[in-house]
Amino acid sequence: MGSTFFGLHIGQTGLYAYQAALDTTAHNISNSETEGYSRQVMGQKAGKALRMNSTYGMAGTGVNVTGVTQLRDEYYDIKYRKNNTILGEYSNKSHYMTAIENYFNEVSVDGFTKTFDSLYNSLQELSNYPSSLTIRSQVINYGKSITDYYNSMSENLKKIQEECNFEIRNMVDKINSIAQQIASLTKQINTLEVSGGTANDLRDQRALLVDDLSYLANVSVTEKVVGSGIGITSYIIKLDGQTLVDGGNFNTLMVIPREKKLNQNDIDGLYDVAWANGQLFNLGSQNLGGSLKALYELRDGNNRHNLQGKVSGAIDDLFITVTDTTINEVERLNIPETGVITIGNQDYAYAGFEVTRDEDTGAFIYSFELERPLMTDVYEATASVGKSINYKGIPYYLDQMNMFIRTYAKAFNEVHRTGRDLDNNPGADFFSAINKVSGREYVFGPLAESDDYYYYDFDTFHSQTGSFYEEIPDDRPLYGSYYFLTAENFTINSQLFSDPAKFAASTDVINGVDNNDVVEALIALKSDKTMFDQGEPGGFMKTLVADIGIDTLKANNFTKSQENILRAITNQRLSVSGVDIDEEAMNLVRYQYAYNLSAKVISVMDEIYDRLINYMGV
Repeated sequence: MGSTFFGLHIGQTGLYAYQAALDTTAHNISNSETEGYSRQVMGQKAGKALRMNSTYGMAGTGVNVTGVTQLRDEYYDIKYRKNNTILGEYSNKSHYMTAIENYFNEVSVDGFTKTFDSLYNSLQELSNYPSSLTIRSQVINYGKSITDYYNSMSENLKKIQEECNFEIRNMVDKINSIAQQIASLTKQINTLEVSGGTANDLRDQRALLVDDLSYLANVSVTEKVVGSGIGITSYIIKLDGQTLVDGGNFNTLMVIPREKKLNQNDIDGLYDVAWANGQLFNLGSQNLGGSLKALYELRDGNNRHNLQGKVSGAIDDLFITVTDTTINEVERLNIPETGVITIGNQDYAYAGFEVTRDEDTGAFIYSFELERPLMTDVYEATASVGKSINYKGIPYYLDQMNMFIRTYAKAFNEVHRTGRDLDNNPGADFFSAINKVSGREYVFGPLAESDDYYYYDFDTFHSQTGSFYEEIPDDRPLYGSYYFLTAENFTINSQLFSDPAKFAASTDVINGVDNNDVVEALIALKSDKTMFDQGEPGGFMKTLVADIGIDTLKANNFTKSQENILRAITNQRLSVSGVDIDEEAMNLVRYQYAYNLSAKVISVMDEIYDRLINYMGV
């Protein structure tokens, strides 16, 4: 049975309850613009009624506060993070693809087309005045402009590859930092909730960190109650299916610079990613997603143009032969001079490779010198150099440029070598390459009849010697394969550059220096539709530029689409967990009136008890 003064207690519960409701409302209003904040509501219920020894049965005891809870829908959290992962991927691709497109810009700046046309305009002029040293110099200088264009493009693309590589390291550091913060918050949350209540604000901070993490890579979150009624939860975050955070513990990632290149044109020191315990982290996972996936595909994407074939060999072999390969043209060959070949599921570093042609089929046969012997016998095992990545990234565009300049330079050089210079010496290569290490020049055919060299099948070479001869005098250029010609080292034969008279304009100068048949043959190369699958040489580059434009537009469109989708999901999310200022203002008034009325109850009770005690006493 309630006491005579029980009414004061009932009024007191109302004061305490609506004070808490006003505090909660004030907290919501003050955080209405706080990112990641979830609206909080105070739960209340009637106090446990007392059984009365009277005809009316039970008496109420006031109001009890059941707690302050968040308004948050896990469904929208999952939906938001999945789409945020997609946005992270395409926004990064959009950024870097736009940069690549700007470098290849053929509309607003002078690009390949104008440079290429200038070379042929000068050749056309030379056909009218074959003996003019001035016009010959113009031809050579315009040829140098083309090589400079490709040198610049290679440098620019490699800068983007370096930026992507640097960003991968930054992403790994950011993932580690976020994981550490989430683990720390989880410890605090469990410490507070074990004694009852809910750490709402800390949970908001943790959820916001998970949102940030989902932009970097695909994450999944699992939270389960540990035991019953003890207030501790198991909070697990997995990154691409591997545990990143487990309660108060977290795993870290680290970057490891590659000792061997995967592609011929890669910059040095590209990073692989691994867990701190040494377990490899698969950057190429199809489920990785986010900024990390975008950066990896842009940095390493080769559109699946890597060397693959079959290997047979015995245990302890140091030399292996790869046949039935996917690359049977020097112009398309993109494997590094020294690298890693994967045989079955085992990686082997190789110190060099040699390429020969099968006399009957013409197919390439690759011989690799391994740095350590085969660990097992293999028969018709699958072998590959580099990774097959289904995206057109920096390696792909560099490979395409290499294929163009190798094919075009080879055709141009072969025509030029059929001619004679003004001194009636045989024509040398017009285009050449520079060895990055020694600084010596590569040429791809005999320089003069007096040289004791003969024309070989230049698809046959060794990657380390760079030549068909084991020892080449230092005063001679390196005789090599077009494999060694890349957009980075593409140049004009130094002999022609120093002496324009060595340009071979005709096949016969004895009967007159104004013959121009070689020049006419060089001019005809511009419209040679058999040189490339895309048609004439200019068509190849136009197709490449068009591909870049399409890939950039695709990335831009997907980015805009995902931004719109994410905006819609965010609005749905806010409809549940966002703070509505108007609604909170109404609640403020409601709770104020309720608080005032509770105070009025106590005031009335005070007057009643005053009358009871002071005026009815004996």
